[in-house]
Amino acid sequence: MINNVDEILKYENIVYSIINKYTYYFDSDDLYQVGMIGLINAFNNYQDDKNTKFSSYAYFYVLGTVKEYIRNTNMMKVSKELVKINTKVEKAREVLTQRLGKVPDDDDIALFLEIDVNLVREASEANSMIESIENDEGLSILNTFGYTEDYYRDDIQDLKNEIEKLSSYEQDIIYKRYTEGLTQSQVSKELGINQVKVSRTEKEILTKLRTRLM
Repeated sequence: MINNVDEILKYENIVYSIINKYTYYFDSDDLYQVGMIGLINAFNNYQDDKNTKFSSYAYFYVLGTVKEYIRNTNMMKVSKELVKINTKVEKAREVLTQRLGKVPDDDDIALFLEIDVNLVREASEANSMIESIENDEGLSILNTFGYTEDYYRDDIQDLKNEIEKLSSYEQDIIYKRYTEGLTQSQVSKELGINQVKVSRTEKEILTKLRTRLM
């Protein structure tokens, strides 16, 4: 069991690197305390005979602690009405993309749905907020396959190898979604394609990877 305060504080930057992306939505002091609890527990549970660097082990441990806090807190509730509106917005985006031959802007969607453009933006931002919290940079592709820390340590190279076999277009989507942490809407704008195609392609890629890794 490692409980030396100075040793623990040497890895304090791990906590900051994780909580910084959430400080817009949650109190930074609360996040820091939660993250430090995770770091202390990581120290106390780490076994240096597992051929895993402590920094890698601690990152996952702290991340899990912070995400559990986020899931359990009531501060992150988005109204059901906004969820419903965002569903309509995404459907309207699909229809208008086909009609206009381009990705519609918020004004186009608001006019189509006959609602205030600010409501369109609020619903989209709420959805993006949820996605950004669920898509931790560089980790969500692991979480998608349900990989544990042990799996990451022993077999993650298999996943990397399979991703390298994907086409450059498929790799681009995976990189933007799971490394850069962009939403499907943001990826569609960057690649100049509609969000429905991004969603469909992403599902096909994940299915392909799952099949290859079985």
